[in-house]
Amino acid sequence: MAAFAAGEIQLLVATTVIEVGIDVPNAVVMMVENAERFGLSQLHQLRGRVGRGTQKSCCILLSDAKGDAARQRLAVLRRTSDGFKIAEEDLRLRGPGDFFGMRQHGLPPMQIADLATDSRVLAKTQEAARDILARDPQLDGYPILRRRVEKMMEAAAGL
Repeated sequence: MAAFAAGEIQLLVATTVIEVGIDVPNAVVMMVENAERFGLSQLHQLRGRVGRGTQKSCCILLSDAKGDAARQRLAVLRRTSDGFKIAEEDLRLRGPGDFFGMRQHGLPPMQIADLATDSRVLAKTQEAARDILARDPQLDGYPILRRRVEKMMEAAAGL
């Protein structure tokens, strides 16, 4: 990576470590193999590694995925470079994952809200939860809530 950054070599083959570690303004082409295996936000971060200089750049996403779901996800990156829109679409298409477990995607069993469409009410809920925890970190004044949280943590520990 140092030789590439210094301009001593013109081609870098790397893992996704480049997502966080390289800033080479002259890097103008990136190719990501098996792009369907990455989250949209990660692909957005990866493509941000090129085009930092004055030269025109491109990011090529290779995929041999046959399914509509993968094509639909990758099409999002063709339509926009807005990171917030990409993250929202990724959340809508793949779900948020398992909050306490090992799964990387899929919808958790929510009974009241939809994470993809109820972001405002969820933000207010998060704010209320922070207020409660700031006043009562051990949830001593909320015994039912405390027990529910304990059960969720116990279930997560069982994974």
